Amino acid sequence: MSKILQNWLPVLLWGMAVPLSLFMWLANLTMSKFWFNEFEDSHVVPPTRWLFSTSVPLAMMMVAWRRRSVDKSGAALGLVMAFFLSLANHAFFTCLVVFFFSSSKATEFRGYVKRKIETNFKENGQRNWIQALCNVGVATLFAVLYLIDCGSSERSIDFVNDFRASWLSISVMSSLACCNGDTLASELGTVLSPDDPYLITTFKRVPRGTNGAISCIGLVVSWLGGLLVGFAYFLTVHLTVFGNQMLISPPQWPLIIFGSVAGLLGSVVDSFLGATIQFSGINPEGKIVEDPAEGTRHISGLRIIDNHSVNLLSCIATGITMPCLASKYWPDR
Repeated sequence: MSKILQNWLPVLLWGMAVPLSLFMWLANLTMSKFWFNEFEDSHVVPPTRWLFSTSVPLAMMMVAWRRRSVDKSGAALGLVMAFFLSLANHAFFTCLVVFFFSSSKATEFRGYVKRKIETNFKENGQRNWIQALCNVGVATLFAVLYLIDCGSSERSIDFVNDFRASWLSISVMSSLACCNGDTLASELGTVLSPDDPYLITTFKRVPRGTNGAISCIGLVVSWLGGLLVGFAYFLTVHLTVFGNQMLISPPQWPLIIFGSVAGLLGSVVDSFLGATIQFSGINPEGKIVEDPAEGTRHISGLRIIDNHSVNLLSCIATGITMPCLASKYWPDR
């Protein structure tokens, strides 16, 4: 019975996508007329966008769930966050797609090596709702603020004429670039670096998998992970923003630069927090653990927060810092 339900579940959900999209569009249309003195088109989302933001994230989460990249709780929360990101700005959703699938592939890469050094290793990097929230929750919050303040639309980055939308857009991109850079650094740097990494606070060599450890390969990979997210945003802007807005806007290529910086910065911040306020030890089996126990040798850090909290704090720091830098250094023409 459960196998039949599992096979028919995608069909049932897809069947609900169209009426659900229509219902949300009608509710949006009704609320827009009552909440505003004048009818504003910017607050009315067209039905096609409701359908896209419902069906495409659903397809993405179904693929992820069947590939065991997320469990049921991770898929459910991921669907909600992907919906808001897509509804606010398709560039946000593109960044999410790039982050999710590139980080999932990185987590799967050489899993047999990671299994030997990590006690919490999961096949296919299966993520639950806590991991989804701590990685994408900050970007979703900024996307909701964008949706409330700027409406549902794609806009080019222009800090002179469209400051709030540009600030929030860079925040979303940067927080996702932070997550991608940090994940790629952790998952690829661990297995690609020929030598043991250095602890970021002391620059002493520590075992692979230690929280707060860095390597040259890891830093380069984190930079590339952020660049990948920034390029996805850059490409989506050029494919979705047309007409006079793009003609009068400043250059958009800095999206790639600030995305790569966000990936590197997020990885460094994550490493510093991991080395100081997150516990790392090695158990008698030679595996890295995050909880002190009998027979565990302390390597670094204090048991104050866990890895999920470190990821969340890194996203917040990067999501606030990068738009401040971008607003100051973005070229006018």
